[in-house]
Amino acid sequence: MVLETKITKLFGIRHPIIQGGMHYVGYAGLAAAVANAGGLGLVTALTQPTPEALAAEIKKAQGLLKPGCEGAVGVNLTILPMFSEVDYGAFRDVIIDSGVKVVETAGRPPGEFVEAFKQNDMKIIHKCVTTRHAKSAIKMGADAISLDGFECAGHPGEEDIGNMILQAMGARELTVPYVMSGGVGNGRQLAAALTLGASGVNMGTRFMATQEAEIHDGIKEALVKGGAGSTTLVMRSVRNTERVYKNDITTKVQELEHEFPGDFTKIHPYVKGENYRISFQESGDPDSSVWSCGPVMALIDDVQTCDELITTMVADAESALAEAGSMVK
Repeated sequence: MVLETKITKLFGIRHPIIQGGMHYVGYAGLAAAVANAGGLGLVTALTQPTPEALAAEIKKAQGLLKPGCEGAVGVNLTILPMFSEVDYGAFRDVIIDSGVKVVETAGRPPGEFVEAFKQNDMKIIHKCVTTRHAKSAIKMGADAISLDGFECAGHPGEEDIGNMILQAMGARELTVPYVMSGGVGNGRQLAAALTLGASGVNMGTRFMATQEAEIHDGIKEALVKGGAGSTTLVMRSVRNTERVYKNDITTKVQELEHEFPGDFTKIHPYVKGENYRISFQESGDPDSSVWSCGPVMALIDDVQTCDELITTMVADAESALAEAGSMVK
């Protein structure tokens, strides 16, 4: 059986499962493995040091696709005003020239970026943490929305809306397909997302704990051992809240925020990306940096291949939906 949804039709994929963009995780090997398993795999643009490196990474991912691949490879592009030194226009041009047909945007993409993607027959899915922001993205031209609940790893926004509420709001208010993101890790949750009105799911942390994820085994082991209480929030005082793995470094950041609220310079040495690049790519020490992950760790029991994960999720979702349907008399 197949779970055919608005998202699978829109993106031309077999399964309604997306591997979201993740800094220092979204490389070619993972994106291609998700695509080969029938999902949408995303290469993270700004993980690459230059536009030229991104072009090579996308080409590498495309070269890893198997004949008859039923999924797709796309690119995540996050645009943040604070990173003014980034040549976003050059990254945009590389994405267009690569031939990918799906781009996940996050942050504040300029209207001309959206227009350029649309002119090149690309589909845009934009990450939002409220339906208010989602409506603005739709007006700008987004074809789909990733609705990120408070459970998500990374940046859940400042309004703290959980997915039970947020996804139901999406069903009432949005005019384009959307996927549930945040805290998703198994087939029952996929089934729940579909019944709440979503057309699929987006996963980050769960895909980190796969064999194809190009991060250190020490981080994967931490994800398997972690639980629902293994994350915490930092950078609340600078209104750039991030959900991260709980360790002594994150406690230090919280103490500094309490002492110097709103002063990013005090916490920057602890939260800069290079620190967790080292954790992910070199040391594998989960306690040595501030790095994003979600409480979905409670549902991660092992490190599977992407194909095993997606196949199991879809089968379990089908069973859950059949079980729920049997209750209707």
